[in-house]
Amino acid sequence: MSDFPSKARVVIIGGGVVGCSSLYHLAKKGWSDCVLLEKNELTAGSTWHAAGNVPTFSTSWSIMNMQRYSTELYARLGEEVDYPMNYHQTGSIRLAHSEERMQEFERACSMGRYQGIGMEIWTPEQAKERYPFLEIHDLKGVLWDPSDGDIDPAQVTQALAKGARDLGAKILRFCPATGVTQQPDKTWIVHTEKGDIACDYVVNAAGYYAQRVGEWFKPYGGRTLPMMVMSHQYLLTEQIPEIEALSKQTGKKLPLIRDVDVSYYLRQEKNGYNLGPYEPNCRGHWMTPDDQMPEDFSFQLWSDDLDRIEDIVADAMERVPLMQTTGVSSVINGPIPYAPDGLPLLGPMPGVDNAFEACVFTFGIAQGGGAGKVLAEWIVDGRTEWDMWAVDPRRYTDYTDQDYCNQKGMEVYGNEYAMHFPRHEWPAARNKKVSQVHERIVELGGQMGVYNGWERANWFAKAGDDTSEEATQTWGRAGPWQPRIREECEAVRDGVGVLDLPGFSRFNLSGPGAAEALRGLIAGGLPKVGRMNLIYIADDRGRILTEMSCLRHDEDFFTLITAGAAQWHDFDLLRKSLPESLSLTDHTADFATMIVTGPKSRELFQAIGTEADLSLPWLSHQPATVAGHPCALARVSFAGELGWEVHCANEHQPEIYEAILSAGAKPFGMYALNSLRIEKGYRAWKGDLSTDYSLLEGGLARFVKLDKPQDFPGKAALLREHQEGVKKAFVTLIVEAGDADAPYMSCIWKDGEIIGETTSGDWGYRVNASIALGMIRADLAVPGTEVEVEIYGRKYPAVVQEDQPLWDPDNSRLRA
Repeated sequence: MSDFPSKARVVIIGGGVVGCSSLYHLAKKGWSDCVLLEKNELTAGSTWHAAGNVPTFSTSWSIMNMQRYSTELYARLGEEVDYPMNYHQTGSIRLAHSEERMQEFERACSMGRYQGIGMEIWTPEQAKERYPFLEIHDLKGVLWDPSDGDIDPAQVTQALAKGARDLGAKILRFCPATGVTQQPDKTWIVHTEKGDIACDYVVNAAGYYAQRVGEWFKPYGGRTLPMMVMSHQYLLTEQIPEIEALSKQTGKKLPLIRDVDVSYYLRQEKNGYNLGPYEPNCRGHWMTPDDQMPEDFSFQLWSDDLDRIEDIVADAMERVPLMQTTGVSSVINGPIPYAPDGLPLLGPMPGVDNAFEACVFTFGIAQGGGAGKVLAEWIVDGRTEWDMWAVDPRRYTDYTDQDYCNQKGMEVYGNEYAMHFPRHEWPAARNKKVSQVHERIVELGGQMGVYNGWERANWFAKAGDDTSEEATQTWGRAGPWQPRIREECEAVRDGVGVLDLPGFSRFNLSGPGAAEALRGLIAGGLPKVGRMNLIYIADDRGRILTEMSCLRHDEDFFTLITAGAAQWHDFDLLRKSLPESLSLTDHTADFATMIVTGPKSRELFQAIGTEADLSLPWLSHQPATVAGHPCALARVSFAGELGWEVHCANEHQPEIYEAILSAGAKPFGMYALNSLRIEKGYRAWKGDLSTDYSLLEGGLARFVKLDKPQDFPGKAALLREHQEGVKKAFVTLIVEAGDADAPYMSCIWKDGEIIGETTSGDWGYRVNASIALGMIRADLAVPGTEVEVEIYGRKYPAVVQEDQPLWDPDNSRLRA
């Protein structure tokens, strides 16, 4: 091929809507020397058989941002690139059968309002006015989303492709990629059947082939990509005269219906219906040796399997009796990729330099526009406008074997519209990673939750407590866990508690120049030898990338401890930011961690025997022997009481843990820890600490040294922000809450105006109040300011507190 490009800045593998959107947005940012490779024709994968729905609804802040952007882009795209498209913003009616569902709708409505989406809560009667064929006798209420609608998947993909080509980007159809080779300088050669292309960056946008493409990156630090493929069916009916007549009368299509409690959507398709169920009796494909993914499944479907969806179809016919007057014209049954949580993989490829993922999109049409924007920002700018941790591929680590992916994909699909209650744990694919005392924890009544694949106790039940899954299906604070959390918090307040904390991310950094390299990376200072402190890393905007505990063993030898969920994210960050001459090793799985905390914790260590110096001050650490076994003791407590973290080899944990229990420590769980930390104003990663906020906005100025000589990332931005003043400020609020505490991203109001958002909330059992941490307009971040916090649709009075912990404000208990 005379015009075959031998060089490109970026090569995108995969020509669906996400790949084409990524190419278009790269070109829009000035990177026109990019190439997209497609093995067949554009849209040949999941895009071609997609239903094309474009909702904005989500209870994830980042997903809602991405979907909102898609609707805004699609509304202008046809004119922007001169390519006519069929995009119908019909609005949608979401049906609620229960009060709990109405609370979910209220929460999404509030988030949408903050993002400028005109969602409204309607009565069933209002829905009937807009949709006369709807049966409403058993409904509690309705969510109206005016931005929702549908688009032709092929047209939007071709429009994005045309826009990219017009800006100079290249698309090679019928040109399969066959492999990749990374060069010594970390650039790439992408191999195709028609020749090689040298490039700086590679993007895996291969849809349901993404796992196969991902294998090519294993020699360069990659892993098996966590995904599976589901069979999704939707059916199209014959034409219905009543729909045709109403459309002619109103001049527009009917709104889309989503009966989320039954689990289907129903949409006008021409003058008939498109019905798409998400059935619990679902089926995965290409999961067994006798059902292998073919080399090429382009433009292909499976035969229909209507028995699986007949109950949902029958329900839809009762909801809209007009459906009973027509027949089925066709059934579409095609592959849709699923990640274990149902969200896409979008961002840096874990462990691999200069490689990105934009794949495993279950709702690719709805998210495709936003995905292209986010990916282009990640590649060109090195960071994104919105915090996108919800879709970051590094959110998964080494527990996602294929069995896990298959089980979770089936579970997510069968519960596609399920409510995600704050105390509910999904049961599929459990116990992938457990601590050495897991069985003992369960024996003690531990009700387990999953944290980066690790099982940790959320709370400890007693005989007679309701530990059923049904009991957790509430947005409220009350439940069988509530008295137990109170008991656990009181034990930590008055005596001593112990928390098994497996999966604490733990890295060792050493080598000549390690200290100076860290000084050039972190915003603040380093501890002295034998001491520890918190360190923060910012991006070039001064926004919060991560928080770590830094333990210094020697001049150039450190242990860096970070959130369990941050393991691959933070290791990746350190690996890419520090000199290759240094030794950076991951010891997360090598050690156990236990928190022993409370005013009697010193007495407990004395009772079980230790030669450690228990008088060493807060934020010190030392090698020690506890109950006859070697370990390290770090005098720090996320619970805000006198206490230590015990770090020991896995094989020594059972005896140490048993000794701690025998000496009177009460086991406590993650729910109690969250309550305890929020009373201290301690921030949680990717809630209170995210790239949505700068270090100064986050109230972390004491951890920033703007006068140090090192030019750390974000220093210029933080200096500018320091001089000009922050626009938002971190606050602690006491809320006169009702039955529930403020969830993440609840709106904060003042005089009828949204002035901020909560970043986390919980009940504080030591201060006996509902607490929210949040960000508000800086001029209102004054102690005593009265505001309102919106919790599931109701506004509750709240007061800004002093800039200090609510519990033990002078830290005298910590330092005891």
